[in-house]
Amino acid sequence: MLVLLTALGIGSLRWIDPPTSAFILRHEQSIPGSTHKVPVQHRWVPWEVMSPQAAFAVIAAEDQRFLRHHGFDFGAIAAALTDWFRGAPLRGASTLSQQTAKNLFLWPESTLGRKALEAYLTVFMELLWPKQRILEIYLNIAQFGPNIYGIEAASQAYFHKPAAALTLEEAARLAAVLPGPGHMSAAAPSPRVLQRVEWIRDQVRQLHKAGYLDGLGPPQQTQVAAPEPRAVSAP
Repeated sequence: MLVLLTALGIGSLRWIDPPTSAFILRHEQSIPGSTHKVPVQHRWVPWEVMSPQAAFAVIAAEDQRFLRHHGFDFGAIAAALTDWFRGAPLRGASTLSQQTAKNLFLWPESTLGRKALEAYLTVFMELLWPKQRILEIYLNIAQFGPNIYGIEAASQAYFHKPAAALTLEEAARLAAVLPGPGHMSAAAPSPRVLQRVEWIRDQVRQLHKAGYLDGLGPPQQTQVAAPEPRAVSAP
Protein backbone atom coordinates (compact mmCIF):
# COMPACT_ATOMS: atom_id res chain seq x y z
CA MET A 1 0.00 0.00 0.00
CA LEU A 2 2.82 2.40 0.88
CA VAL A 3 4.54 1.66 -2.41
CA LEU A 4 1.33 2.33 -4.35
CA LEU A 5 0.67 5.62 -2.56
CA THR A 6 4.25 6.72 -3.10
CA ALA A 7 4.07 5.86 -6.78
CA LEU A 8 0.79 7.75 -7.21
CA GLY A 9 2.03 10.80 -5.32
CA ILE A 10 5.38 11.08 -7.04
CA GLY A 11 3.98 10.00 -10.40
CA SER A 12 1.45 12.86 -10.35
CA LEU A 13 4.28 15.37 -9.96
CA ARG A 14 5.53 14.43 -13.39
CA TRP A 15 2.76 16.71 -14.69
CA ILE A 16 1.70 18.78 -11.65
CA ASP A 17 4.09 21.49 -10.51
CA PRO A 18 4.59 21.40 -6.73
CA PRO A 19 3.54 24.80 -5.29
CA THR A 20 6.20 24.66 -2.58
CA SER A 21 8.73 22.30 -0.98
CA ALA A 22 9.54 20.94 2.46
CA PHE A 23 12.56 23.25 2.70
CA ILE A 24 10.53 26.33 1.73
CA LEU A 25 7.79 25.45 4.22
CA ARG A 26 10.42 24.96 6.92
CA HIS A 27 11.84 28.39 6.15
CA GLU A 28 8.43 30.07 6.15
CA GLN A 29 7.46 28.49 9.46
CA SER A 30 10.59 29.88 11.09
CA ILE A 31 9.65 33.47 10.24
CA PRO A 32 6.66 34.24 12.55
CA GLY A 33 7.73 36.15 15.64
CA SER A 34 11.16 36.99 14.29
CA THR A 35 12.26 40.48 13.29
CA HIS A 36 15.47 39.24 11.68
CA LYS A 37 14.11 37.24 8.77
CA VAL A 38 12.32 38.24 5.60
CA PRO A 39 9.72 36.27 3.62
CA VAL A 40 10.82 33.64 1.14
CA GLN A 41 11.28 34.72 -2.46
CA HIS A 42 10.09 31.96 -4.76
CA ARG A 43 8.40 31.78 -8.15
CA TRP A 44 7.94 28.69 -10.29
CA VAL A 45 8.95 28.85 -13.95
CA PRO A 46 8.58 25.99 -16.46
CA TRP A 47 11.55 24.30 -18.09
CA GLU A 48 10.74 25.86 -21.45
CA VAL A 49 11.44 29.40 -20.25
CA MET A 50 14.64 28.69 -18.31
CA SER A 51 18.00 29.44 -19.84
CA PRO A 52 19.68 26.10 -20.66
CA GLN A 53 22.81 27.55 -19.04
CA ALA A 54 21.17 27.06 -15.63
CA ALA A 55 20.87 23.30 -16.19
CA PHE A 56 24.38 23.06 -17.63
CA ALA A 57 25.87 24.92 -14.64
CA VAL A 58 24.18 22.86 -11.91
CA ILE A 59 25.11 19.57 -13.62
CA ALA A 60 28.73 20.72 -13.92
CA ALA A 61 28.80 21.91 -10.31
CA GLU A 62 26.79 19.23 -8.53
CA ASP A 63 26.47 15.99 -10.52
CA GLN A 64 28.38 15.46 -13.74
CA ARG A 65 27.06 11.91 -14.13
CA PHE A 66 23.44 13.03 -13.81
CA LEU A 67 22.38 11.89 -17.29
CA ARG A 68 24.08 8.52 -16.81
CA HIS A 69 23.13 7.25 -13.37
CA HIS A 70 19.75 6.06 -12.11
CA GLY A 71 19.62 8.21 -9.01
CA PHE A 72 22.79 7.11 -7.21
CA ASP A 73 26.42 7.65 -8.13
CA PHE A 74 27.98 4.58 -6.57
CA GLY A 75 31.42 5.57 -7.82
CA ALA A 76 31.24 8.90 -5.99
CA ILE A 77 29.91 7.17 -2.86
CA ALA A 78 32.77 4.67 -2.91
CA ALA A 79 35.35 7.43 -3.43
CA ALA A 80 33.91 9.48 -0.55
CA LEU A 81 33.99 6.47 1.78
CA THR A 82 37.54 5.58 0.73
CA ASP A 83 38.74 9.12 1.51
CA TRP A 84 36.90 8.99 4.84
CA PHE A 85 38.53 5.72 5.82
CA ARG A 86 41.89 7.33 5.03
CA GLY A 87 41.18 10.13 7.49
CA ALA A 88 39.67 12.84 5.29
CA PRO A 89 36.42 14.56 6.33
CA LEU A 90 33.33 12.77 5.05
CA ARG A 91 32.12 14.63 1.96
CA GLY A 92 28.75 14.46 0.33
CA ALA A 93 28.10 12.22 -2.66
CA SER A 94 24.43 13.02 -3.24
CA THR A 95 23.21 13.24 -6.82
CA LEU A 96 20.88 15.92 -8.14
CA SER A 97 18.10 13.34 -7.92
CA GLN A 98 18.77 12.75 -4.23
CA GLN A 99 19.01 16.47 -3.56
CA THR A 100 15.67 17.00 -5.28
CA ALA A 101 14.03 14.31 -3.13
CA LYS A 102 15.48 15.85 0.03
CA ASN A 103 14.57 19.46 -0.83
CA LEU A 104 11.08 18.61 -2.01
CA PHE A 105 9.94 16.16 0.66
CA LEU A 106 12.32 15.96 3.62
CA TRP A 107 14.48 17.99 6.03
CA PRO A 108 18.14 19.10 6.05
CA GLU A 109 19.55 17.18 9.04
CA SER A 110 21.67 14.28 7.80
CA THR A 111 20.38 11.32 9.81
CA LEU A 112 20.28 7.66 8.84
CA GLY A 113 16.47 7.74 8.75
CA ARG A 114 16.39 10.76 6.45
CA LYS A 115 18.99 9.24 4.13
CA ALA A 116 16.92 6.04 3.92
CA LEU A 117 13.77 8.00 3.04
CA GLU A 118 15.74 10.05 0.54
CA ALA A 119 16.96 6.88 -1.20
CA TYR A 120 13.43 5.41 -1.22
CA LEU A 121 11.92 8.53 -2.82
CA THR A 122 14.81 8.86 -5.27
CA VAL A 123 14.10 5.39 -6.68
CA PHE A 124 10.51 6.38 -7.50
CA MET A 125 11.52 9.74 -8.96
CA GLU A 126 14.02 8.11 -11.29
CA LEU A 127 11.49 5.48 -12.37
CA LEU A 128 8.58 7.88 -12.91
CA TRP A 129 10.14 11.16 -14.04
CA PRO A 130 12.37 11.89 -17.03
CA LYS A 131 15.71 13.48 -16.22
CA GLN A 132 14.49 16.80 -17.56
CA ARG A 133 11.63 16.87 -15.04
CA ILE A 134 14.01 16.16 -12.16
CA LEU A 135 16.16 19.08 -13.27
CA GLU A 136 13.13 21.33 -13.71
CA ILE A 137 11.92 20.68 -10.16
CA TYR A 138 15.42 20.93 -8.70
CA LEU A 139 16.04 24.31 -10.31
CA ASN A 140 12.68 25.58 -9.07
CA ILE A 141 13.17 24.62 -5.41
CA ALA A 142 16.94 24.82 -4.81
CA GLN A 143 18.06 27.48 -2.36
CA PHE A 144 20.28 30.19 -3.86
CA GLY A 145 20.39 32.63 -0.95
CA PRO A 146 19.33 33.06 2.69
CA ASN A 147 15.67 33.49 1.66
CA ILE A 148 15.79 32.86 -2.10
CA TYR A 149 14.48 29.63 -3.61
CA GLY A 150 14.33 28.72 -7.28
CA ILE A 151 16.20 29.89 -10.34
CA GLU A 152 13.67 32.61 -11.24
CA ALA A 153 13.75 34.32 -7.84
CA ALA A 154 17.55 34.07 -7.79
CA SER A 155 17.90 35.52 -11.29
CA GLN A 156 15.60 38.42 -10.45
CA ALA A 157 17.24 39.09 -7.07
CA TYR A 158 20.87 38.97 -8.20
CA PHE A 159 20.81 39.95 -11.88
CA HIS A 160 17.45 41.77 -12.28
CA LYS A 161 16.43 39.61 -15.22
CA PRO A 162 14.29 36.51 -15.78
CA ALA A 163 15.81 33.04 -15.64
CA ALA A 164 15.26 32.78 -19.39
CA ALA A 165 17.99 35.39 -19.94
CA LEU A 166 20.75 33.95 -17.73
CA THR A 167 24.21 33.76 -19.28
CA LEU A 168 26.71 31.00 -18.50
CA GLU A 169 28.65 33.37 -16.22
CA GLU A 170 25.50 34.24 -14.24
CA ALA A 171 24.30 30.64 -14.09
CA ALA A 172 27.75 29.57 -12.86
CA ARG A 173 27.61 32.21 -10.10
CA LEU A 174 24.27 30.81 -8.94
CA ALA A 175 25.47 27.20 -9.09
CA ALA A 176 28.64 28.14 -7.21
CA VAL A 177 26.71 29.02 -4.04
CA LEU A 178 24.65 25.81 -3.89
CA PRO A 179 26.93 24.15 -1.28
CA GLY A 180 26.23 27.00 1.18
CA PRO A 181 23.51 29.42 0.06
CA GLY A 182 23.14 30.78 3.57
CA HIS A 183 26.66 32.19 3.66
CA MET A 184 27.94 32.12 0.05
CA SER A 185 26.78 35.05 -2.08
CA ALA A 186 26.15 35.28 -5.80
CA ALA A 187 25.70 39.05 -5.47
CA ALA A 188 29.02 39.71 -3.75
CA PRO A 189 31.05 36.57 -4.49
CA SER A 190 34.02 35.80 -2.28
CA PRO A 191 37.34 34.63 -3.77
CA ARG A 192 36.26 31.05 -3.06
CA VAL A 193 32.97 31.54 -4.93
CA LEU A 194 34.78 33.19 -7.85
CA GLN A 195 37.16 30.21 -7.98
CA ARG A 196 34.17 27.88 -8.15
CA VAL A 197 32.57 30.02 -10.89
CA GLU A 198 35.68 29.71 -13.03
CA TRP A 199 35.81 25.95 -12.40
CA ILE A 200 32.11 25.50 -13.27
CA ARG A 201 32.47 27.46 -16.51
CA ASP A 202 35.43 25.28 -17.49
CA GLN A 203 33.53 22.10 -16.64
CA VAL A 204 30.52 23.18 -18.74
CA ARG A 205 32.81 23.75 -21.71
CA GLN A 206 34.44 20.35 -21.23
CA LEU A 207 31.07 18.59 -20.99
CA HIS A 208 29.86 20.36 -24.13
CA LYS A 209 33.05 19.33 -25.93
CA ALA A 210 32.38 15.70 -25.00
CA GLY A 211 28.84 15.98 -26.35
CA TYR A 212 27.48 15.03 -22.93
CA LEU A 213 25.12 17.99 -22.53
CA ASP A 214 23.51 17.25 -25.88
CA GLY A 215 21.28 14.93 -23.84
CA LEU A 216 19.36 17.86 -22.37
CA GLY A 217 16.77 17.90 -25.11
CA PRO A 218 13.25 16.45 -24.98
CA PRO A 219 12.91 13.72 -22.34
CA GLN A 220 12.94 10.93 -24.90
CA GLN A 221 16.34 12.13 -26.12
CA THR A 222 18.13 12.23 -22.78
CA GLN A 223 19.91 8.90 -23.26
CA VAL A 224 22.67 9.69 -25.73
CA ALA A 225 25.80 7.81 -26.72
CA ALA A 226 28.14 10.53 -25.49
CA PRO A 227 31.42 9.73 -23.77
CA GLU A 228 31.23 9.11 -20.03
CA PRO A 229 32.15 12.40 -18.28
CA ARG A 230 35.21 12.40 -16.06
CA ALA A 231 34.43 12.97 -12.38
CA VAL A 232 36.32 16.05 -11.18
CA SER A 233 36.22 17.37 -7.63
CA ALA A 234 35.04 20.93 -7.20
CA PRO A 235 37.35 23.42 -5.48
